[in-house]
Amino acid sequence: MGGQQGVYWHSSPIKKLGDEYRRELLYCGHPLGLKDDLSAAENLISGVALADESITEDAVYEALAQAGLQGREHLSVRALSQGQKRRVNLARLLLQKRALWVLDEPLTALDTQASQWVVRVIDQHLSDGGIAVLTTHQDLTLAGTTHVIRVGV
Repeated sequence: MGGQQGVYWHSSPIKKLGDEYRRELLYCGHPLGLKDDLSAAENLISGVALADESITEDAVYEALAQAGLQGREHLSVRALSQGQKRRVNLARLLLQKRALWVLDEPLTALDTQASQWVVRVIDQHLSDGGIAVLTTHQDLTLAGTTHVIRVGV
């Protein structure tokens, strides 16, 4: 790119790509983007609909089960613990197929079992040819990692 600055996606600056780039991106961060009055399942269904995609209820229940929330699908998000809310948010990774994942502290508020699940999901995404950019304060080893930048270690 010969001295050009900025962020590029498929050799084009993302500033010029707009929606074309955003359709390839899935962000999961500290603000979970969940509605407290909706159930875990309703949050995922509405999130997928807002992304202009369709999904079956079975896929939603399967994603929640994989996230360790089986039996809690119909609870309002308000009734869930912080770690369970994080799991609902991260279940989007299984439903919204995107090439690029940007994950800000994805293991925050998760127990060991949930953290291991997230690592497996990220590893699978990388093995399928996806890209994951993430920040974490926890020691994390991903099988498909090609670049690791440690800051302030």
